[in-house]
Order: sequence, then structure tokens, then C-alpha cells
Amino acid sequence: MKIGVPKEIKNHEYRVGLTPMSVAKIIANNHEVYVEIDAGTEIGFSNDMYVKAGAIIMKSPKELYEVCELIIKVKEPMPEEFQYLNDQHTIFAYLHLAGNKKDALELASTGITGIALETVTDDDGSMPLLSPMSAIAGQLSILVGSYHLLKPNRGMGTLIGAFENVDPRVVTVIGAGVAGREAIKKAIDNRAHVIVIDLSSQRLNELENAFGNKNIEYILSTETAIESALMESDLVIGAVYVIGKQAPKVVKNSMLKQMKPGAAMVDISIDQGGCFESSKPTTHANPTYEHEGIIHYCVTNMPGAVPLTATAALNKATLPYILELVNKGIDNALLSNNHLANGLNIKNYKVVHEAVKESLSL
Repeated sequence: MKIGVPKEIKNHEYRVGLTPMSVAKIIANNHEVYVEIDAGTEIGFSNDMYVKAGAIIMKSPKELYEVCELIIKVKEPMPEEFQYLNDQHTIFAYLHLAGNKKDALELASTGITGIALETVTDDDGSMPLLSPMSAIAGQLSILVGSYHLLKPNRGMGTLIGAFENVDPRVVTVIGAGVAGREAIKKAIDNRAHVIVIDLSSQRLNELENAFGNKNIEYILSTETAIESALMESDLVIGAVYVIGKQAPKVVKNSMLKQMKPGAAMVDISIDQGGCFESSKPTTHANPTYEHEGIIHYCVTNMPGAVPLTATAALNKATLPYILELVNKGIDNALLSNNHLANGLNIKNYKVVHEAVKESLSL
């Protein structure tokens, strides 16, 4: 099979779909890999490294897409890339279709087969290809949130931490999945007072067993509970994810007026439309905006800020699935692996994943 690795073009997106090491393993299975020129140079993977691994360097995305059948990306194809796509292509990437109906339908209209990393499942119900990036985003959320609380960044001028004779600052984490759990860990490490809000009492109990009760509260999610927590918070992390679906808007606009001026909110769920009513997508170039006096950070590719770490983590997770796709063939791999088949989002010019269809009202 001919596999293509294009250069990512999303704003400040330096991750790459395959490392040279992954390329070598695929080629060892008697397949061909084509890599767009400079696809990995920003994170230290030179064109020569890919050539030494056995890849063929392509001078343009047009040339790459004309040759290849399976396209390994990180982020969803951007509208300017749609011109290269047709029904001979299978895209293996984070697609996040539920957050943008217009782009989802346009992508489907190209005829591609679209396998979304974020809806591939595992035996325990987890999402093994989403989890690595969720973990990174969770850790980053405390870092970027703390940074934007600084007064020169228009924040309220507080430092997440605990100091002698000074009460710890309050971090609220809404959603206690992989991203939320990592945010909780990071907030605890920074000696914040943490409020955890989740719909699952079982998950809250598990977290209490893991983290204890010192400077941390576990609260079952209700609108009243969220509103109350926001009033206390310096930093709010939105980490709500429902597989394949648009994120529910758990923080209402009216709640922001009760918050401390200059508080910060980080919406990790923005890829799926965001879990704050006030959320709108931002980029690493312009990551924040202010609404009702609250700093909003809603970057849609947060792990792109640490592309070397993120690429390594992503390849470790995706390579076994990629090898399955290329060795068995796309159709046979999907037929023989129900968990991989759950990643199928687009087929025969249509959005086919039921949860995604529901979110897009299709």
C-alpha cells in the first residue's frame, strides 16, 4: 500500500503523522511511504531522516495525494486541502466532525473514507488514540491557564499555588476523564485548591480514592454546582467529552457575570464545539479573548504546542492500528476489528458515525 504523510497546515501545528522510526516499521512490512517535504523539520525530523528510513520525499501536497491511498495526518484536513481529496483516499486523523457541520459535509463530499482517531475504542470503553492527546491537553491546561492569569496577560494577577498565610487559589475542573484527570494532577502539584465536577459518582469516588481530600472537593455535576464553583474560581478547565458528539454547554453565559473579573477559562473541549456557551475557536497565534471580563483560551490544537512530545505519544498509540490497516487492507481491517471500525466517520460521501450524525442533525 502507498501511504502519504502530508505537512500539517493548521495554525502553529508542527506535529507530524509518522516519525522516521514509524516509517521504517511500515516499510519493513513491504509498503511504500511518501512524506511531504519538510513535514517534520520543525521538530527535528529532517528530510534526510525520512529518506534513510526508506520514505520518498514529495515536493508538494498535490503530488503526494495523487500517489497515495492512505493518508496519515494529525489534524483534520483544512478546507484548502479538500481540493486534493477524492474517493481513492482514506484519511486516518483526528477529524472532530461534530464541531463544524459545514466542514464535515464538505469533507464527506470529497468521497474520502474518514477514520477518526478520536472515536476508535478499546475493550474497556476507552479511546486509546484520543487518550494521549487528552492527557497532554489536560496538563497544558493548567500551564496556559496560569500564564493567562498573569496581569500583563490581562488576567486577574494571581499565581496558582499556596504560600504561607495566603489562601490557595481555586481551580475548577469540569469533566474528569483523561484530560480532566491530568488537569487535576497538575493543579494538585501546583498546590491549588481543586474543585472536581463530573456527572459520574463512581468516577468521583475513584478520584477521591486516588487523590484524597486535602484541598480538593468532589462534586456531582448540576447547573447549580457549576455556578457555585465558578464564583470561587481563579481558573476553570472545561474537559467534557462525549464520544463523537458535540460537547454539551455546561457553563452558561449568565454564569460568567458571577465570576471574579480577570479569571481564566480553558476549554479543552473546543475541538468538539466547546463546553462553555461563550467558547469560540482560537489559535496558538491568537489564543485568548475576553468575554464578560473573563479570559477565554480555546485553542483547537493544544497539543500542537508541544509537538515533539505529542508526535512521539501519538505514534506509539497509532502505529499498531496503521499496520493493521496496511497489512489487512482498509476494508478487511475495519471488518475484522470492531474497535477500529468505530473510528469510521465518513464513507461513500456520507457521515456514517451515529453519534456524529446526531450532533450534526443528519
